Parts: sequence; C-alpha cells; structure tokens
Amino acid sequence: MSDTPTLKRLRVLLMATLALGIVGVGVELLLLEHTDGVQQLVPVTLLGLGLLVLLWHGVAGGASSLRAIQAIMALFVASGFVGIVWHYQGNMEFELETYPSISGLALFKEAMMGATPALAPGTMIQLGLIGLAYTYRHPLLVNPAD
Repeated sequence: MSDTPTLKRLRVLLMATLALGIVGVGVELLLLEHTDGVQQLVPVTLLGLGLLVLLWHGVAGGASSLRAIQAIMALFVASGFVGIVWHYQGNMEFELETYPSISGLALFKEAMMGATPALAPGTMIQLGLIGLAYTYRHPLLVNPAD
C-alpha cells in the first residue's frame, strides 16, 4: 500500500511544518535562555534530538527512522504535559509567596497568568501530534517490505 499523491503532499506539508516548528521553538527557547537546570534543558534537548531524527529520516527514509520519529514525538507530547504542570506549579508557588492568603479560583487565575506562561509547553504537545500525524499509517510502517 502506498500513499496517493495527495497524501504524499500532505506528509511533506506535515514534515515541513514540524521541522519549522522545531527550529522556531528551539531558537525561541535558546533566546529566552531556557537552559537553567535539567528541567529547562529537557525541551531544548528533545527539540535537538527531534531535528536530528527528522534529518536522519530525510536521508535514510526507512521504517527505523519512522519509528524513531514516533518515539521522539511521544516524548514531545509527554514533556509538554509535564511542562504545563511545572510551569503552573512554579507560578502557583510564586503567587502564594507574594499573596499568602490567595486561594481557589483567584489562585488558579493568577497562576495561569503568571510570569511563566503556563500553557507554553503545549507547543511541545502540538509538535508531537504533528509528527505522529506524519507517521500515521505511513506506507513504510503498514507494509515495510515495499
């Protein structure tokens, strides 16, 4: 089973979107100096690995590189969820130190709107889903003998 011309163009578009997103988010994190400690280096490292895997796939184009894309994209998604929790917790701790009596919905709102963008790690989730969409029912995975 092989992709139709339309699916091939869609896969190219998904791959280009993913590559552009990885480069853009990676540059942004480096410009923001998102490199203070292991927690901040996780997304930077994953983005670098993701770019290397995409380059490998672009050169080799086999089932192994597609499986590697799937693995790294699953890590992108997981890191995005973990990052959202870490950003939220950091903002919440800051708000509680600044306003010890704050609680409930007011605390939630302030933590979500804090100095560290609580939903920014969702970008890693989006990139991971784009990568997984690229590999979904890919001909090399459905019928690797072709």
